[in-house]
Amino acid sequence: MGSLCLVVHDAFMFSIPQVLSLLLGFMRDEDAPLWKGYFYASLMFLLSCLQSLFNHQYMYMCFTVGMRVKTAVMGLVYRKTLVINSAARRTCTVGEIVNLVSADTQKLMDFVVYFNAVWMAPIEIALCLFFLWQHLGPSALAGIATVILIFPLNGFIAKKRSKLQEIQMKYMDGRIKLMNEILNGIKFLKFYAWEKAFQNQVLDYREKDSSSFLPEAICILFIAFAMFGVYILMDHKNVLDAQKVFVSMALINILKTPLSQLPFAMSTTMQAAVSLKRLGKFLCQDELKASNVDKGSFLLCRKIMFISPQYGYERIILAPSMCRIGVRVPSGSLVAVVGHVGSGKSSLLSAMLGEMEKRSGQISVKGSVAYVPQQAWIQNASLRDNIMFGQDRKESWYKQVVEACALTPDLKILPAGDETEIGEKGLNLSGGQKQRVSLARAVYRKADVYLLDDPLSAVDTHVGQHIFDKVVGPKGVLKDKTRILVTHGLSFLPQADLILVMVDGEITEIGSYMDLLGQQGAFADLMHAYTSTQFQIALFLISLHVAGPKKSSSRLSVTDFMLVPRELSKEQLIRKKLDSLILQIPSSTVTMSFCPYCIFLGLSQVKLEMYVEYFQTIGLRFILPIIFLYVFQQAASLSYNYWLSLWADDPVVNGTQIDADLKLGVFGALGVAQGVAVFGTTVAISLGGIIASRHLHLDLLNNVLHSPMSFFECTPSGNLLNRFSKEIDAIDCMIPDGLKMMLSYLFKLLEVCIIVLMATPFAMVVILPLTILYAFIQSFYVATSCQLRRLESVSRSPIYTHFNETVQGASVIRAFGEQPRFILEANSRVDHNQTSYFPRFVATRWLAVNLEFLGNILVLAASVLSVMGKDTLSPGIVGLAVSHSLQVTGILSWIVRSWTDVENNIVSVERVKEYADTPKEAPWAMEDVSLPASWPHTGAIELQEYGLQYRKGLEWAVKDISLCIQEREKVGIVGRTGAGKSSLALGIFRILEAAKGDIFIDGVNIAEIGLHDLRSRITIIPQDPVLFSGTLRMNLDPFNSYSDDDVWSALEFAHLKDFVSGLPEKLNYECSEGGENLSLGQRQLLCLARALLRKTKVLVLDEATAAVDLEMDNLIQTTIRSQFEGCTVLTIAHRLNTIMDYTRVIVMDKGHIVEIDSPSGLIAQRGQFYSMCREAGLV
Repeated sequence: MGSLCLVVHDAFMFSIPQVLSLLLGFMRDEDAPLWKGYFYASLMFLLSCLQSLFNHQYMYMCFTVGMRVKTAVMGLVYRKTLVINSAARRTCTVGEIVNLVSADTQKLMDFVVYFNAVWMAPIEIALCLFFLWQHLGPSALAGIATVILIFPLNGFIAKKRSKLQEIQMKYMDGRIKLMNEILNGIKFLKFYAWEKAFQNQVLDYREKDSSSFLPEAICILFIAFAMFGVYILMDHKNVLDAQKVFVSMALINILKTPLSQLPFAMSTTMQAAVSLKRLGKFLCQDELKASNVDKGSFLLCRKIMFISPQYGYERIILAPSMCRIGVRVPSGSLVAVVGHVGSGKSSLLSAMLGEMEKRSGQISVKGSVAYVPQQAWIQNASLRDNIMFGQDRKESWYKQVVEACALTPDLKILPAGDETEIGEKGLNLSGGQKQRVSLARAVYRKADVYLLDDPLSAVDTHVGQHIFDKVVGPKGVLKDKTRILVTHGLSFLPQADLILVMVDGEITEIGSYMDLLGQQGAFADLMHAYTSTQFQIALFLISLHVAGPKKSSSRLSVTDFMLVPRELSKEQLIRKKLDSLILQIPSSTVTMSFCPYCIFLGLSQVKLEMYVEYFQTIGLRFILPIIFLYVFQQAASLSYNYWLSLWADDPVVNGTQIDADLKLGVFGALGVAQGVAVFGTTVAISLGGIIASRHLHLDLLNNVLHSPMSFFECTPSGNLLNRFSKEIDAIDCMIPDGLKMMLSYLFKLLEVCIIVLMATPFAMVVILPLTILYAFIQSFYVATSCQLRRLESVSRSPIYTHFNETVQGASVIRAFGEQPRFILEANSRVDHNQTSYFPRFVATRWLAVNLEFLGNILVLAASVLSVMGKDTLSPGIVGLAVSHSLQVTGILSWIVRSWTDVENNIVSVERVKEYADTPKEAPWAMEDVSLPASWPHTGAIELQEYGLQYRKGLEWAVKDISLCIQEREKVGIVGRTGAGKSSLALGIFRILEAAKGDIFIDGVNIAEIGLHDLRSRITIIPQDPVLFSGTLRMNLDPFNSYSDDDVWSALEFAHLKDFVSGLPEKLNYECSEGGENLSLGQRQLLCLARALLRKTKVLVLDEATAAVDLEMDNLIQTTIRSQFEGCTVLTIAHRLNTIMDYTRVIVMDKGHIVEIDSPSGLIAQRGQFYSMCREAGLV
């Protein structure tokens, strides 16, 4: 149907020059009656209106189909992300997937819209040349020859553009992937002062990420010159009269459209082919096989062999990561899986979920499965929705689950209870809260089989005991369910029905607790390492004469899978209604209304400041030449066309015209001058656009990296990724192209108005009201279109956020069988986005029809006024005026369309510049402050009446702390959740600035030095082991400040030398995004290696060993004690046995220091520390 509309449009389009020929014939015929002239003028007006209507009906249909294709492909990509296996997931980063659904789907839509031009443009060109042959005879062959020469040039340009686009998309993928990692690990980058290193990496990608293209507009000049020149030179009797010249020029103007559309359509087709190839590569990635797990009558693993994409390093790709696994688990039993770091415990659970590639054997699982991953995955939704996870609300069961998972106290803290909106990745929850919510989600499911990957590691000791007793243990709510528990907490093992001991991917021992102890194998070695640690603590306590009766020790290790947990005082922010919105509602689905850092939906057009900002970044050195070149180009064009009209009016003497060769030479020279000006304007605008986009990208990157952590906690990463992908892409390409087009058509309109007024000055009476009407339509449309563009941009960000969230939680979604619900949610978000996109292109069609109608009125006015002035006007000037007025319909439409494109896309400048006004952290370096190279040389820390608030007006996170920590002192910091432990660490690194008081390190007030000067001279080993895609060496030393020998030495002390030595590339081994091809324990050891490499005088440990087994924990603690012996060490501890030999222990509660003394002194006081030790089974 759309193609039929296009054919009818073309029929009307080619009829118009024929009617123009009749009109000019009428002007030459002195005896012709006036009614004929009025009839031809009216017929031209009618044909122009019908041409417009059919053209825009065709465009509407194409856009509708293109939008549906785009939506369908986005859904296809999303569904694929839920089924690709882990090996494929490593090759398809979040950044690449975001590019697929943003850039590549748009390329497919453009292809659908413009594809018909690929076959229609050659037909239109052929028809133009046929009609030119009728008017100019064989001379038209010169035009054909020119077109034939132009086609290979267009093909070559299209091919080059395709290659450049493929390279550009590759670099853009890399840039977006890196930005995604930076945003995910921003707190870690700030702790280590690594922002500059990663900023340079982004800018390296950016340098390779821009290209510009030159137009093919000059071709038209060559065609006209070639045909008229050959026509004159072939025979001196050939005469260029008005009818021949201006009908030919009208046909040549028609020729402009297919000649400009064809390379664009070819380029669009090439780009769509590249995008299809990329999409095809992604959609053909290996998927998880349903046959990996059979739904059998019991949980069975029989002689299975797996390759683990998650932990399958290159050196063992050919060898199975798990082999000779054989076990049968009776229904309703509790099975514990133990082993050293990297032994395959998590891989075993992945195998049971069908997440790994099965080489041989069989796995059967009876009934439904619930899964608790090692790193809690939390949705950007309410706490209740996270727990219920798509299930119906059952009040009594819900309350029982919340109580069993120790979440009741947390619900009292949160602002809206379980209706509180949780930020991306659980930003406003502590690590322990996230893990308990993750566990509650599984328990609420009432599944048959529970796979629990060390869920007790992120909670305090007494909470862990509570959860084991109430949930996992023999008397818990899951007592009748089959539970597979991976754990490093050996104290729970006596209550397990069956214990699996894993070593190097094999189950080496199976049996009950007592049976395995008697076998004196790997399990006995583990227990020996564990009990020896407890024995050393007991000896220590006995030596202090305070040792009490020993209890069965609970699981002592906890980790918080965030860099620094948010303390209770932070959660109390939400009690302040006005200030709570950021934490309470960071959901991307409501950012339009509530998030202060999200886009502001203004009610007017784009502010003039945005244009000023954009042109200032280009600079006067480009703007002035651009304006001069455009004036020169249009002056040459006006002279070129006026010269042609004078030539057409020249009298014929003896069958020929005088000085035809001279006229042809001048005509050609004016054409060349116009062509040079077109080329110059294109180059100047392209260069100016590249300069502006690079400046704006650099400003955006600087603004984001200089933003404080509070900014990232309340700004969804999807919003930021959208800025760095779609908005920067618009600034790169759309704004320069729109400006180029708008300026070209504005100057062309000025030329047409001058020509029409030269011919018929009375036309001013028509032009003035048309200008007023045009201005009204334009202002109405642009304001509407900009608002629709803003709405579309805002509704696009939640799509990327949801994609990001889904990719990270795909294993959990699959384990719970929630794929259909997430697909529906993704479809809903895409549909919501399209409800803003659809009115945009419908409004564009409305605009085009109205404006072309105004242009057609101008054609009618020029024609009628020419007929009325038949006696005084020459055919040449009439032909010039009417043929140019025929172009006004297209010119008006393109001016507003390009103006709107610029307005729509200048919104991208507005959105990018938004972050210039957000709060920024202190400068990275102070020029007027010079620190000694060895600072801090002793590591003495002093706090003077130090106080910390997360924001003004809120309760104090840390209150009036005065404290002196001597050099080389080892200080433990303990306290219940919300006591202010991690807030103190945040204050030392100035992640949060002091609200009152000061901190001095070696006598230097840290508030008076640059952030990088501070953060690069002290070190933290955080709870969350963050790795970035790149080499191991880059992850350890991004600035290349240390020698290879130093790096190997650090790896040796971190107990990773043997592992790294065994890798094929050794230090150049490529870590995948987030370090997913390393186990959690190995990632934590790499964080230790970073600290060993820096070896600063102040070290902060934020429970850095919870992800490793006890034997490895002992090795790490020994390393810390020996290698950091000359350093001041502050340890935020949940595992109390790690700080029992420290110089002092600080006990915090509600932001205050309530106890401070040596461990023995505090135990003797029988205060809070004594209570915590007793709960941990240490006294």
